[in-house]
Amino acid sequence: MSLIDKIKPYQVIMKLLFVCVGNTCRSQMAEALAKNMGFEAQSAGTHPGEKIAQNAVNVIRELGINMENQFPKSIDMIETIGYDRIISMGCGVECPNLPISSDWGLDDPVGHDIDFYRHTRDKIHTLLKNLS
Repeated sequence: MSLIDKIKPYQVIMKLLFVCVGNTCRSQMAEALAKNMGFEAQSAGTHPGEKIAQNAVNVIRELGINMENQFPKSIDMIETIGYDRIISMGCGVECPNLPISSDWGLDDPVGHDIDFYRHTRDKIHTLLKNLS
C-alpha cells in the first residue's frame, strides 16, 4: 500500500443553521438529526418558545437521538456568520440581516398528533440526506 492509499480524504463538515419562528419543533428536530448525521448544526427562532415540544423530543428519541442539551434560542443569540447554509423550516421567516439559503416549506406540527411529528421528522431526514 502506497502512502497515498493510506491518507484518508479530508472531509469537510457542512455547518447548518435552521431557523423558524418558535424554535420548538421543526428546527429543533432538524438540529438533532443533522448533528446525528455528522453536520455541525444549530437552530434558532425569531420569537422562541419556552421549551421544545414534547412530541418533537419523543419522535427524535424513537431514533435513539437525545435532545436533552437543546433549548429554544433567539436568532439574536446566534452568531450567524460562517454557516454554509441557513435554512428556513417553512414559516416565512424574514430577517433583513439573515441570508436564508433555502426554505424547506414544512408545515408546523404544533397542535397535530404524534404521527404528524413523525412525518415531519422523516421529511427533515430526507432533506438532510439530500444535502450530504
